[in-house]
Amino acid sequence: MSDSSTLPPARLRPEAELARDALSAPVLARAARLARWAGPDTRVDAGGGLVEEQLPAAAEQLGLSGDDAAAYASEAWRIAVDTGLVEITDEEAGTVAAGEDLALLTGGSPQDVLGVWLTALEAVLADASVPDLDDLVDAMAEGGEVDLSSLDWDPDAESEFLDGVLGNLYLLTVGEEGPGDAPVPLPALAASVIVPSDMGEPSNEVLEQVSDAMMRLDDQFRLLEPVGLVEYQPVDEALMADADEEPAAPVDEADVTRYGMVRLTPLGLYGLRARLLDAGFEAPAVGDLADKGADALLDGTAPFPPAAAHAETELWLAGRSPLDAARELLAAARGSDPGAPLRRLRCQQALSLVGGEAEPALREVLDDAQLGGLARVWLTEHGARDVPAPPQEMVFWLTIDTVAAQLAAEGNSEELRALVEGLARQHSGFFDTVWRVEHPATPDVLEAMGRLHPDKKVAKEARKAAFKARSQQGG
Repeated sequence: MSDSSTLPPARLRPEAELARDALSAPVLARAARLARWAGPDTRVDAGGGLVEEQLPAAAEQLGLSGDDAAAYASEAWRIAVDTGLVEITDEEAGTVAAGEDLALLTGGSPQDVLGVWLTALEAVLADASVPDLDDLVDAMAEGGEVDLSSLDWDPDAESEFLDGVLGNLYLLTVGEEGPGDAPVPLPALAASVIVPSDMGEPSNEVLEQVSDAMMRLDDQFRLLEPVGLVEYQPVDEALMADADEEPAAPVDEADVTRYGMVRLTPLGLYGLRARLLDAGFEAPAVGDLADKGADALLDGTAPFPPAAAHAETELWLAGRSPLDAARELLAAARGSDPGAPLRRLRCQQALSLVGGEAEPALREVLDDAQLGGLARVWLTEHGARDVPAPPQEMVFWLTIDTVAAQLAAEGNSEELRALVEGLARQHSGFFDTVWRVEHPATPDVLEAMGRLHPDKKVAKEARKAAFKARSQQGG
């Protein structure tokens, strides 16, 4: 995933709702509870962690019990320090006080709360990239230093691996061809970062790498669920049992959910988008363009999938009268630059959501060479009377413009191939006329038609017409 590419837009929940989710996430809720519990008698060690003798009281405050209670309490305290909910006032004495950010959780804006949560998320993500603590202890060399080579652990590579997995989970969540809100099987997610896209049948070595990645991700998602990033169904313990052990109960070998299922929460979607933006990615959200001009709407939605473009356009239209919106859209759709055909396609799609009150705006551009064709289409579809027939040159110009827009939006899709076949079939002598159309995209459109049309004779006619068009335009 290149940081120069524009990602599909995310559909985010309102910030107030996300802030409530953040406050109820166990990691932040526990950290806040310990920050309020801390007082003059609270002591920390040189690293800022609670001294060992105070961990039982901290665990009791959190309602924790059992062998792991002290460890969970220690983790919650560290998050409280990392997020600024607690401040160390005297390092030598080990004293603490409530941090300035603690008040934000009750008196701050939703954005303030989400800012604290994002800091907690970064701390948990850093933890998720660290090997198991038992492995660290075993790897301690003399002098108290960790021998990373004995762990077979590269911190940068491990962090990059997790970022890649989360990036793919984000794409699956926001992409219209992905599962959306549905959980993703862990094997598929692991394979998405291990198996090369051009590999047919994965080799045994690659499959083993996927299996190892699944086990790493199982541990990592268990850590990431309490911070509210994901909802996670862990790998079935029976799958990790020794081969000679009998399973406790019959198992369904075809049940893919046994291998782990993960879903990005609405809060997690917000968090990953924030991280992507910080990393330099273009990661839009539906609604970003609602208060912008029509030019920003048409250009901004150009790379959007259809459903996302539709949702963004509906929000934009909601803040304007139909007539004003139509006039603004039509003005922004003009142009002869390479992006203009797709702008006009998005304009046409936006106008399809506007009611009959917009009719005067469409009639105003009937004689416009660039907009007259789409205006006639809109008026006819809306049952308007006395719509003048378009001159032939306008019909051919609109045809070139439409194919150019489809090429920009979809590339060599099956829909475009069908459109090309239909145009060549419906218009006798089509290529003898269309090459003369004074549209900047005429040569490229004709070359694409020659490439896409399955009939070799027709394809040859299209290529010859493309050559004529390019010669006419001085290319």
